[in-house]
Amino acid sequence: MQPSRKRARRYDPVRTRAAVLAQFAQVREAVRTLTPEQLARPTRLGDWTVRELAAHLTMALSGVTRSLALPEPAAAKPGLALVEWPSATADRADGIADDTRALARDHPDLDALYGEAAARFEELVPGADDERLLTTRVGVMRLADYLVTRTVELIVHTDDLNEATGLGIPYDRQALAACTRLLADALAQKAPGGSVEVRVPPFAVVQCVPGPRHTRGTPPNVVETDPLTWIRLATGRTQWARALDAAKVNASGERADLAALLPLMG
Repeated sequence: MQPSRKRARRYDPVRTRAAVLAQFAQVREAVRTLTPEQLARPTRLGDWTVRELAAHLTMALSGVTRSLALPEPAAAKPGLALVEWPSATADRADGIADDTRALARDHPDLDALYGEAAARFEELVPGADDERLLTTRVGVMRLADYLVTRTVELIVHTDDLNEATGLGIPYDRQALAACTRLLADALAQKAPGGSVEVRVPPFAVVQCVPGPRHTRGTPPNVVETDPLTWIRLATGRTQWARALDAAKVNASGERADLAALLPLMG
């Protein structure tokens, strides 16, 4: 079955909005505790400092409100499906990095920046139509779909911030679930098929990779991992071989090797 004919996974827009705000609030509380020395530390994101990463996290919300403030595009329907979003972000990294550096430079008061982003989001988003089309960096998307991508931005960069600072910022369960599911579905989109079952309990199970489709009993090719390891694999924060060696991934069956398919986004 081709991915274009599969029924897309549905997300509750109200729960998604709540998850975005909950994760953002947890990050904001943590950022408030960072010292100047911590803010100057390096991160695993190239030459970004913790300050730049912290500033970038506000763009998860401000990107939505900035798009809502623009006229609705004339397109009759979205140009980019939700499941296509991860792969569409790959060639936008340089522009995003430039914007992030400028944002961090121009806003020395990070807490004020977070407050402005949250207030604007709560002002504009709850009353907006979930079907409203937005012009985003990667194409025209439905508001409801774009909000799901914000869970990916927030969860992935919360993990980056935890890695750089050791803060242990918690992950909102609903945001973590949406992020995990979208990236799992993106894998199935990239490698359609039914020969490998990828399990990321408790949030996602997808079948992928061309070959014989499993229909009943124990699948012959199974990959299983936890949500954060899956997210790190899907975004290039860790490598397939490293995760296997660390026993973070269980892979059984001759086709259960996803190394050539990862990462899904950078």
